[in-house]
Amino acid sequence: MARRGSGHTAKSAGKRGKGHLPVKTCAQCGRPFAWRKKWKAVWDEVRFCSERCRRRFPD
Repeated sequence: MARRGSGHTAKSAGKRGKGHLPVKTCAQCGRPFAWRKKWKAVWDEVRFCSERCRRRFPD
């Protein structure tokens, strides 16, 4: 029996990687971080890449 193609299915052909997501730079560590679904409603207010960086930032 012969193989068909490279193993990709029609379902996976339409999916995109994470390269299309918006990116910000963390105010504490300076590392870039990408948008997350849980930040959908507050993306404009997000300043830190993680809870750890948020706690370390001086008020």
